[in-house]
Amino acid sequence: MTRDQLQKGIYVVINPFVRGLIKIGFTPNTVTLVGFLLNVGVAVIFIIGALQGQRADLSYVGWAGALILFAGLFDMLDGQVARLGNMSSTFGALFDSVLDRYSELVMFLGICYYLVAYHYFFSSLFAFLAMIGSMMVSYTRARSEGLGIQNKGGLMQRPERVILVAVSAIACGVTAHFIGGDYKLFVPGIKYHVFETMSIFTIPLTVMAVLTNITAIRRLMAAKTALEAAHK
Repeated sequence: MTRDQLQKGIYVVINPFVRGLIKIGFTPNTVTLVGFLLNVGVAVIFIIGALQGQRADLSYVGWAGALILFAGLFDMLDGQVARLGNMSSTFGALFDSVLDRYSELVMFLGICYYLVAYHYFFSSLFAFLAMIGSMMVSYTRARSEGLGIQNKGGLMQRPERVILVAVSAIACGVTAHFIGGDYKLFVPGIKYHVFETMSIFTIPLTVMAVLTNITAIRRLMAAKTALEAAHK
């Protein structure tokens, strides 16, 4: 209920902008496509950061996070353009879902490339697991609905994933500006550092890797329960 109320509050804020898009001729599919292209831009920022930046320069991470947040806005705009402009269509819903998956995969491509380039091996592994979990959260819902089962529960749905990645990336870039991208925290008696500036970004990715896969498994079990009940 809280999530729905928050969403309604956001719609109140963005609806004037949505009406402006409708007036200049934007369709829901156009908005969806713009959101996808912005996520391609996210991947480009991460890749450029890996190729031209330095390990201690986390400004690329911060700027990528800002663009992720902006691109995430278009996930909400396309639906509102369809509703307020009376342009809803079955294909539009399919197009939106397909490009959302592409957008997320492209974003994770950039993240994993960046982490591998700077030898964050375990973090890149968790980012890959987060990508798998994100896809399975969406797939279990889509497959359940294909079988006639509503299956929307659990944490780490797409809006939560976008916000978590975006905010942690922005926080990482901003923090690096003040304490440096190569800051490391050591605990006496322990040989290796227990925290570094990049952890502000990679720890939430690790949390996402766990929670997305838990959500996917819970949705699978919920679908199993619903199917068994339907066949009794």
